[in-house]
Amino acid sequence: MGAAERKDLKTPDETRTFENGKVDLVNIGGGVVGRLTLEPGWKWSTHVKPIAGTEWCEAPHFQYHAAGRLHIVMQDGAEFDVGPGEITALPAGHDAWVIGSEPVVLIDFHGASNYAR
Repeated sequence: MGAAERKDLKTPDETRTFENGKVDLVNIGGGVVGRLTLEPGWKWSTHVKPIAGTEWCEAPHFQYHAAGRLHIVMQDGAEFDVGPGEITALPAGHDAWVIGSEPVVLIDFHGASNYAR
């Protein structure tokens, strides 16, 4: 690791938008941190799958759930809901969608650089 760095997600290095959502990306410390904002009604297999061109989300994620609730389905059939304050480590091979009427905000420390690409 080199010199100290400081960045703010309010001024991302890149923003990628897709239907019902966006990801803001900050390049820092030799890596990428992403903030995903997913609006009510968002579903990976509906809104991002056409961009990714894969059957399941293949981006592994290590993420902090800051707001909203998300339902996750793994390719192996496991399913669970996550919400504010929780942390998930998701391997490749999952789908997810927003539960309820509140936007989901995720801080992703691994996988965001390949999201919606």
